[in-house]
Amino acid sequence: MWNPISSIPLQERIPGRNTLQRVLDLIIFFLLLLLLLYRLLSFNVHGVAWKLAFLCESWFIFCWILTMNAKWSPVDFITYPERLLQWVGDELPPVDMFVTTADPDLEPPIITVNTVLSLLAVDYPAHKLACYVSDDGASPLTFYSLLEASKFAKLWVPFCKKYEVQVRAPFMYFYTEPTKPTSHLSSSDFQREWKKIKNEYEELCQRIEEATQKSVPCELSGEFEAFSNIEGRNHPSIVKVIWENNGNLSDVVPHLVYVSREKRPKHPHHYKAGAMNVLTRVSGVMTNSPFMLNVDCDMFANNPKIILMAMCFLLGFKKESESGFVQHPQQFYGAPKDDPFGNQLVVLQHNLGRGIAGIQGPFYSGTGCFHRREVIYGLSPDEAETKARYISFINGKSPYEALRVKFGNSPEFMESANRVLFVRNEIPDSPRDLLSSVKAAISVTACDYESDTQWGKQVGWVYGSTTEDVLTGLRIHTKGWNSVYFDPDPSAFLGCAPVTGPTTLTQMKRWSTGLLEILWSNNSPIIGTLTGKLQFRQCLGYLNILIWALRSLPELCYNLLPAYSIFTNTSFLPTVSEPAFFVVGSLFVVYNLSTLLEYLRCGLPVQAWWNNQKMARIQSSTALLFGLLAVILKLLGISETVFVVTRKDQNKSSEGSGVIDSDNGRFTFDESPIFVPPTTLLLVHLTALAMTGLRVQPFQMVRDGRTEPGIGEIICSTWVVLSFLPFLKGLFRSGIYGIPSSILYKSATLALLFIYFSMRMGSEGQML
Repeated sequence: MWNPISSIPLQERIPGRNTLQRVLDLIIFFLLLLLLLYRLLSFNVHGVAWKLAFLCESWFIFCWILTMNAKWSPVDFITYPERLLQWVGDELPPVDMFVTTADPDLEPPIITVNTVLSLLAVDYPAHKLACYVSDDGASPLTFYSLLEASKFAKLWVPFCKKYEVQVRAPFMYFYTEPTKPTSHLSSSDFQREWKKIKNEYEELCQRIEEATQKSVPCELSGEFEAFSNIEGRNHPSIVKVIWENNGNLSDVVPHLVYVSREKRPKHPHHYKAGAMNVLTRVSGVMTNSPFMLNVDCDMFANNPKIILMAMCFLLGFKKESESGFVQHPQQFYGAPKDDPFGNQLVVLQHNLGRGIAGIQGPFYSGTGCFHRREVIYGLSPDEAETKARYISFINGKSPYEALRVKFGNSPEFMESANRVLFVRNEIPDSPRDLLSSVKAAISVTACDYESDTQWGKQVGWVYGSTTEDVLTGLRIHTKGWNSVYFDPDPSAFLGCAPVTGPTTLTQMKRWSTGLLEILWSNNSPIIGTLTGKLQFRQCLGYLNILIWALRSLPELCYNLLPAYSIFTNTSFLPTVSEPAFFVVGSLFVVYNLSTLLEYLRCGLPVQAWWNNQKMARIQSSTALLFGLLAVILKLLGISETVFVVTRKDQNKSSEGSGVIDSDNGRFTFDESPIFVPPTTLLLVHLTALAMTGLRVQPFQMVRDGRTEPGIGEIICSTWVVLSFLPFLKGLFRSGIYGIPSSILYKSATLALLFIYFSMRMGSEGQML
């Protein structure tokens, strides 16, 4: 869209070096193959446990192939934002910024306010920016908080740019010592302004806190009249221009618009995907910028130059198809270094994000992502040229009819879509008066606007999964677009990770449910590879995450095998005297050393590695298992999956030290049935180890031609108990840190049933 006036590159692609990791991955792969070969050769000699182990390990080797593929060819990027003006002259392209929030109780307004303020203060011409906040809760408290924040922004934005402030979320900036200004102004001036702005921010926080304590933040009249007599899930559309940059000035506060779409009980609203599509349409009739940034309400802009850096990709490739979207990793502030709940995903993003970037590009993860509007509108790279896109889009219809069928019957939006799709090499200008676009904006937020259109299918964020982000990115990749993974220093965006065990599991259950929904839908990556332009290795990369929920059953079965072998006096591992025992031992050691090395290379402590190993086992038997059940119930038509908003907490202890209170690292429990499977597993293995201790059999033995459990099964059973250490501690704690009695009763019953049937099978086997 913007023709470069310079040949100097804006970005550089650097292949990653991972020779050692490749070698370790291949060693693990060949050890798995040797183990499977050994099991095949002795398949008829052993019993049920051996055959189940063979099935589980076959699944594990399939998963390992997918993992190796995703990690095999990592790439990194560096950008040169200082060269941008040499490319585009004085005209940087406009950007619309989207912030989504849904519930002021789960997502406190002060968190949203800090995210918005950080976006308004980024290093980018203010008249080229517009910030749209979607409030799916239609909360007067959220609107009041944004209204108050806009007043503070008039002080905060100039202060940040005057003194080149690096951290532009006020809550994070003001709870560190003021740094010496880098500008030519005197330090005394800086200190004086710093104290003034801090006092203003504290007063802002106080006003929002006082409003939070009230049933309504203020009298519902004037600007707030639209919020009177409404319900969170039954209300008309509300669109408010909180602040408008009337003078089209580059050094003031950008546009700020509040949006709450219409909701009615009988109309599906499609959760976050629906909210994103509404923001796309509202921004289309108001500012219609060619590029869009979306962040969750807790993800503040941590790097003030992030939009400039993103433009190095969106403008810096010879082909637009190389950067359909630019994804930044989700990173978190104030989180313990040892990652007690395994939810910071540092190593996963480092390996998977960088690795998949070497194929067709990273998955869209729902936040911290820059989009091309034309891509969101459903164009493929082949339609990038004016003639091609026009012929493909019209396809025998009149231009008006084609636009109406695809985008809806708003004349204003059809006109804006026409400019995006068919008008080339044009820098769109924002309307001088946003207020004149409010009526059109309200019309495209109606709950029935999308009826008989392509929204949620071929246009916008795609419906049909609780992980609408991955599904939307998959559709983009299937069209033939590539994406970019970029992790700058300092980090682009920072958010708050869940700070309790149940919240982490709830989030993981939603992810695993949504990902499996995609696998069984018409949008499956397998179909995308066969009928679209999704590369084969990219398809494998998608499968690597889409099968998260399916992993729960083989892992649950494998976790039970050591205890089952002990109860039945059988074995599922080779004996100590067999050469294959060396294969099993080597596999255990090499795999754990390999994963530990990955954590150390990311600068994480050993404790973080161990916590993530524990949480991987816990999540498999809780969140992933229940995610699988949710999809099965949906496929059977018994129930529908539900998008659950994750609680966000701006932990105050992080403000000063950057570290969450250590007490928050303790695992908490409630009476959710999600805690029954891991508690059952723990009780089963504790019983098995107790029985082993009574028998005092340190090595595997053969009696009367029958193999009995030995050191391998004992080690595995002990490892399972250690992996569920938070649950073991929960047996002896009370309150929220102890496992509720209702969970214990259910788990004990299931454990006794498993032990009874296992021993019965064992006794029948001995008789045979």
